[in-house]
Amino acid sequence: MRITIVRRITQIFFFALFLWFCICATTGQAFFRLRGWPVNWFLQLDPLVALGTILTTRTLYAGLLWAVATVGLTAVLGRFFCGWVCPFGALHQFIGWIGARGRSVKEKIALNRYRDGQRIKYYVLLALLVMASAGWFFKIDGVGSSSLLTGILDPIPLVYRSVNFLLLPIADSSAHMIFAAQRHYGAAWLTAAVFFGALLLNLAIPRFYCRFLCPLGALYGLLGRYALWRAGKKTGECSRCGICVSRCEGGCEPQGTMRISECVLCMNCLDTCKDNLMGYNTFRSASGESVSPDLGRRGFVATAMLSLAAVPMLRLGGKLGRNYDPELIRPPGALPETDFLDRCIRCGQCARVCPTNVIQPATMQEGIETLWTPALNMRAGTSGCQKNCTACGHICPTAAIRPLSLEEKLGLGAFRKKGPVRIGTAFVDRSRCLPWAMNRPCIVCQENCPVSPKAIYVKESFAEVPGGRLQVASVSGTGIVLAKSELKAHRFGTGDYFMALDAGGVLEKKRIVSNSENSITLDSGFTAELIGAPDRKFTLQIRLQAPVIDPDRCTGCGVCEHECPVSGLRAVRVSAEGESRSTKHSLLLE
Repeated sequence: MRITIVRRITQIFFFALFLWFCICATTGQAFFRLRGWPVNWFLQLDPLVALGTILTTRTLYAGLLWAVATVGLTAVLGRFFCGWVCPFGALHQFIGWIGARGRSVKEKIALNRYRDGQRIKYYVLLALLVMASAGWFFKIDGVGSSSLLTGILDPIPLVYRSVNFLLLPIADSSAHMIFAAQRHYGAAWLTAAVFFGALLLNLAIPRFYCRFLCPLGALYGLLGRYALWRAGKKTGECSRCGICVSRCEGGCEPQGTMRISECVLCMNCLDTCKDNLMGYNTFRSASGESVSPDLGRRGFVATAMLSLAAVPMLRLGGKLGRNYDPELIRPPGALPETDFLDRCIRCGQCARVCPTNVIQPATMQEGIETLWTPALNMRAGTSGCQKNCTACGHICPTAAIRPLSLEEKLGLGAFRKKGPVRIGTAFVDRSRCLPWAMNRPCIVCQENCPVSPKAIYVKESFAEVPGGRLQVASVSGTGIVLAKSELKAHRFGTGDYFMALDAGGVLEKKRIVSNSENSITLDSGFTAELIGAPDRKFTLQIRLQAPVIDPDRCTGCGVCEHECPVSGLRAVRVSAEGESRSTKHSLLLE
């Protein structure tokens, strides 16, 4: 079997496996739900994820030990991951193949030649690694100032979030086989622009992203420079037909001096050489090799210095200190913000597994450091953060959201003294709340509060309904007949309206059961003495139950905000104040 056929079969297998893992990252009991499937495996194979977190945290998360195997195989086989395993690379190769169809050999040679711009990815890698290690040199407010931004351009987190935030929600929008309800994610236009933009560039230059921008490809290029096995010429004799160059996926110039760091092991040169001069060998290419990327000293130094200075400049706004954004609410179990940003790779797995769709990708509201990191939007999805759910912490591949037990989240057992995990505190906006601002009955937030005892209690009061001073013609038992028709039929029998009778300062209230235009039925009759009083006054009143938040009990789950019937800006909203992960954000004095 031709080696290119084997490569295509392998690419299809790993791409299908990747999609299967994306589908399985769903809570539930079906076989295709999260039931032991290694859904983070491709992320764990990524050495850039491991290296970035090592630089920012000085530790290696256990699951990322898989990356050691990838590094070892790269040192032996070369950039096998790019050409055989990477799901994003498989898409680029397929789109590039479509774009090259129908072109002549001369045109393909022009498309696939090496370009000086291919060194850009090495500068990108350098910038990302320097920013990740900046905390070793700078401190802001006494805290190491490093920034883990590798996930923005690393192809594995990029393709994970593209599938999670775009492809699966669109594919399942009608069938609802994966999701019980339509999933919504913010900043979808930006995710789509990056994902589809990277793919469409292959129509101009095959594997454009892999050649010019991919930091993971640059890392593999450096790791595989001295690989034991490499593609190259077996003999220096060559007809210079250029067919191998026309099919080269990496622009590594197999016809001449072989650029080992650019070779993605597509094996097209072996398959197309009519003279059988190309091979995959343990010796150097007969026509010579170049193992180092073309990086200028000035460019290297300038990139390193600018990247080193970029991180403290990003932090000068004080967003990690007293000037933090209270609207940025992290999932339960999220580390303190500085540590969180040192670990989050923006893969979107936490948002993907969230059963209520409340976890959303953040935009650049606090700068590029928050882009695509998880934040809670209580209005999105089907509910707030469910009290018995800890899925996000258990799927996070880098422990930016640490795994919580249910006991710890709820503050039970050994954690009773510490109390439940709080992600924020709810606040009532009295200028928008129906009972507080508009004299309209509503206790939706209090009814839906999942905390026990409830974190929302109500203050009961009575207010006169506009135009509620009524002229009564007669009273008989529980029935009242009005002197004229002045009511809207069936409006006041909800249980929140009362008829009040004031006679000489003595007040009685009776609940209204039903009403017509000129009559009212009560649940019980008034006292005969009050009815017969000459100075009696009948008024129509409404009972209001105005919500009040108990900050000692509120965990910031956001169910109240999600269920609030006030459309647009909710009358009850959750803020990050009081979150457990940072004592500096404490709402109450101890």
